[in-house]
Amino acid sequence: MNAAGSRAAQGPLRRIVLAGATGTVGRLTAARLAATGTYDVALLTRDPAKAAALGLPGRLVGAEFASPATLRTALRGADALLLVTNDPLRPEHDVNLLDAAAAAGTPHVVKLSAQAVTDPDADDVITRWQRANEERLRASGLPWTLLRPRSFMTHALAWRRDIARYGVVRAVHGDSLNAAVDPADIADAAVHALTGSGHLGRTYALTGPRAISAREKTATLSEVLGRPLVFDEISLDRAREEWRRRLPEVLVEALTLSAERQHRGAKAAVASGVRDATGHAPRSFRAWATEQAPAFTHVPA
Repeated sequence: MNAAGSRAAQGPLRRIVLAGATGTVGRLTAARLAATGTYDVALLTRDPAKAAALGLPGRLVGAEFASPATLRTALRGADALLLVTNDPLRPEHDVNLLDAAAAAGTPHVVKLSAQAVTDPDADDVITRWQRANEERLRASGLPWTLLRPRSFMTHALAWRRDIARYGVVRAVHGDSLNAAVDPADIADAAVHALTGSGHLGRTYALTGPRAISAREKTATLSEVLGRPLVFDEISLDRAREEWRRRLPEVLVEALTLSAERQHRGAKAAVASGVRDATGHAPRSFRAWATEQAPAFTHVPA
């Protein structure tokens, strides 16, 4: 019997829906699920043609987070949902997705949240949004798993152009520590939660193996790339000016408060969530940087 016949004999593939499939974690999760050949992976996207150009693995399904009707159709028959939203100014997105999941009777919702929700001093618009999302999920009656990552290691990719052009990294509070996590570890945790057993009602705090500062990240990138790099600590006022060029003021304030909390040590704690969820140790920043080295040397103009 060929592979297709074998799968048919086993019954239909489990259907896993990814909301937020074009984002960092969504893409990595989609690739991992598709590689198994075991699941029908449905990728929710507002623009399937645009998403197709990204080469995402899986079946593209047109759906709008702001359109409950499209979400109800997309979630019909789903065995699990990875729920990733990215706009704290659009809380109705989570409302609509959870309503659609409840209407479809989705057996399991894995929600990407943030570790900041556990910090009582974190009271910015982004953290309040994530707390509300978690509360909404718990109140929905749907079986759930929460993934709470610390800062993504991929945020360092924002330094690519300055590294390529000037050999410099610019950031605030250069010695403040953050237990940043490789998004690949978040995706691994998501896959285990979506496909494995024993994850219902669990919350996983996802961090790297140790806290690391922007200054140390710069030194690590210098070693990995084999070229001298200079760390330039900028003031918070200057950072705010740069954020204002692309973000509304309410998000500038959220980033400001986040940077200040990190400066006070609120983001340095290391947790066991990656190992608890996946069975493997979290990847180091050096390992991530080594894997991503080409992204720092071949930067689009």
